[in-house]
Amino acid sequence: MAQINVTNLTFGYEGSFDLVFDGVSFSVDTNWKLGLIGRNGKGKTTLLNILLGNYAYSGQISKTVCFDYFPYPVSEAMMDRCAFDFIEDLKSGCEEWKVICELSKLNVSAELLYRPFRTLSHGERTRVLLAVLFSGDNEFLLIDEPTNHLDQESRTHIRQYLAGKKGFILVSHDRDLLDACIDHVLALNRQSIEVQKGNFSSWWENKRRKDQCAETENEKRLREIASLKKAADRSGRWATKNEQSKIGIDPIRDHDRNIGTRPYIGTKTKKMEKRVLHYKKRMEREIEEKEGLLVDLERPVPLKLHPLTYHSQRLVYANGLSIRYAKGQQEVVADMSFELKHGERVFLHGGNGCGKSTFLKALLEKNGQTVQPSMLLSGELNVGSGLTISYVSQDTGFLKGGIWDFCRERGLDEALFCALLRQLDMERAQFSKNIETFSEGQKKKVLLAASLMTPAHLYIWDEPLNYIDVFSRMQIEELLLMYQPTMLLVDHDIRFMEKVATRVVDLTKN
Repeated sequence: MAQINVTNLTFGYEGSFDLVFDGVSFSVDTNWKLGLIGRNGKGKTTLLNILLGNYAYSGQISKTVCFDYFPYPVSEAMMDRCAFDFIEDLKSGCEEWKVICELSKLNVSAELLYRPFRTLSHGERTRVLLAVLFSGDNEFLLIDEPTNHLDQESRTHIRQYLAGKKGFILVSHDRDLLDACIDHVLALNRQSIEVQKGNFSSWWENKRRKDQCAETENEKRLREIASLKKAADRSGRWATKNEQSKIGIDPIRDHDRNIGTRPYIGTKTKKMEKRVLHYKKRMEREIEEKEGLLVDLERPVPLKLHPLTYHSQRLVYANGLSIRYAKGQQEVVADMSFELKHGERVFLHGGNGCGKSTFLKALLEKNGQTVQPSMLLSGELNVGSGLTISYVSQDTGFLKGGIWDFCRERGLDEALFCALLRQLDMERAQFSKNIETFSEGQKKKVLLAASLMTPAHLYIWDEPLNYIDVFSRMQIEELLLMYQPTMLLVDHDIRFMEKVATRVVDLTKN
């Protein structure tokens, strides 16, 4: 067992006034299964790149192992080749027999290595790359979001596979994956970094209790500060009044006073002023301690939604529906029957390629929204007339320009939009940057915020939680349970689906 020691790590991006890490120190063992947790934009992927040596930093990182990183970059030229042909390019010294052994542990055939990489599904590509990653020796592995865009079956295989491994840092927002695979947590809090033994659920429970204690202590300090303010104000008014009484003695009204009274009053006044100063210093200390107490507190702000009420109980109806993208091509959706009623939150379930996103796009096209490429439909698909739909795409690649450009294009109030992004914990510094420079999680928040600001009869969200941090997922769960909008969703986060869904439709059974 060896250790990786990070000492006084400081890093900031060129041109940015804010540091991502400022004097950070921590240690991890190389046989740990470590989960890296933090808000979007807090520096999780940045930390992995620093460990890999991709970014210049100040401080010290000592290690006795090599790092390797998932996902490997697969070029467009590689996509048309078999993985067997380029695994050596991905990982120097990679041996085919070791990769085949790892593939068997991932419940897939070695035949995947000898098919053009482009023909593999997202889940198959991920498993091939993971098999390459774990085929090495004496390495500490950095695994970044391995389950994004994967169906539940693929996630299950990867979860079982990683649960049997050790010696890695796993970045993921999938709570089930973290609970099954990790034995330690490295948490990037708001102002600190902590390492804690346990899985996500144990860490979250400890954090919840810690935050609760901090809130209780905060309330106590606020009461003490209020009491000190009253005492300081009372003493200050007394000192001022007493000081004024030194001047202008009336022999009749002040018959018990003489010329020696003034020094006595002055001395008492100075003592009282010192007491006021002492009160103020105590208040400053209490306030400083209170601010330090709450520096890492997570207090998600309740979000708002403005769903519209539709005049009919039924919003969508399909019967014998088949969808293909061109004549002669295989049907993506075949003989599908479906109904969506007002107030339902329906999750479409099924493996990658079963037609979930295709069906959503067919609904949008039927509703008059432009979808590329266009589709060929047969059978019956009815979408309510005058239905307003708010759509979140799983793709973020089209986002370009600044926040102002995005708001103008969609007719959104920029101030309200930025306020909503702040509620989703996006830093103000991001608002002056182009959206294409955002992290994937921040881009997704842009699309979600736009949808939340759009009053609609139906909210269609296609994999909305990809790259979204755990805290924001919880915010969104609470929002949907509070406002209960009519929704049609595709998402593979089991906990999210269990909490939010009123019904799950398995497209593989249609």
